[in-house]
Amino acid sequence: MLQVKNLKFSYKKTPVLKDLSFNVKPGEYLAVIGESGCGKSTLLKVLRGEYDLNNGTVFWKKEQILGPKHNLVIGYDFMKYVAQEFELEPYISVAENIGQHLSNFYKEEKKERTAELLEVVELTALASTKVKLLSGGQKQRVALARALANAPEILLLDEPFSHIDNFKKQSLRRNIFKYLKDKNITCIVASHDKEDVLGFADQMMVLNDNKIEAYNTPEQLYKKPETPLIASFFGEFNIINDVIVYAHQLKVVEQSQLKATVKDAYFKGNHYLIEADLDGNRVFFESEIELEEKKEIYLSISL
Repeated sequence: MLQVKNLKFSYKKTPVLKDLSFNVKPGEYLAVIGESGCGKSTLLKVLRGEYDLNNGTVFWKKEQILGPKHNLVIGYDFMKYVAQEFELEPYISVAENIGQHLSNFYKEEKKERTAELLEVVELTALASTKVKLLSGGQKQRVALARALANAPEILLLDEPFSHIDNFKKQSLRRNIFKYLKDKNITCIVASHDKEDVLGFADQMMVLNDNKIEAYNTPEQLYKKPETPLIASFFGEFNIINDVIVYAHQLKVVEQSQLKATVKDAYFKGNHYLIEADLDGNRVFFESEIELEEKKEIYLSISL
């Protein structure tokens, strides 16, 4: 288990993380979300032992994670970290990058392990291609596979799919997170994308103002968002009579006390996102059909 207690960290005098305490069980996936600059990436680096803490402790099982004051070499063998900048060897192949730190004494096992991970990140066809010839998204997939090569106990991922195009992103998420569950690898992911979280994460931490604003399952935080920040992560929302209402929870009805005027319509594939004026406030709701500008409609809230 990862145990974080009263963690506090500052760059010089500027506080970045304040009094964070949480636990992550073996094999559990924790998603860390929040606005840019809230400390997501810094938290991963602190958990890795890249910085010394101002206060608090971090333990993985019975081993304390310590910073550069205590370790000449940053990091631990049981933990792997994949940053947004990939540290790959550009002049060797994809397969060689993935198997770079696997023992050559067991060549057949190394070959099988590399082949397995190439399949997980969907790069089997590019196994012999030099990394320098890859796109940014392909390099990100190589970095993910290389981090998994030595079967870490805990994996720290910073925006792991940010460079990968939508054609590959969905299947890759399923492959990676299923693999981690099957291997009982603990995973902590810093992300701004709800698709990295919904359907995969066991727990979700919301960072705001350098501290934990919320910590619960994604389902509970989605169903009962206590703040606009939490709601905004999941999609378009409104605040009506001091209640947070998602766009899909507003429906057009024949008559109600909520009379609005259509301002614009945005095609979203299986629905239109309608922007309207409600008592001088902008609201958004979903509609199966496009609504004309200046059309007056009535809305009902379905929570």
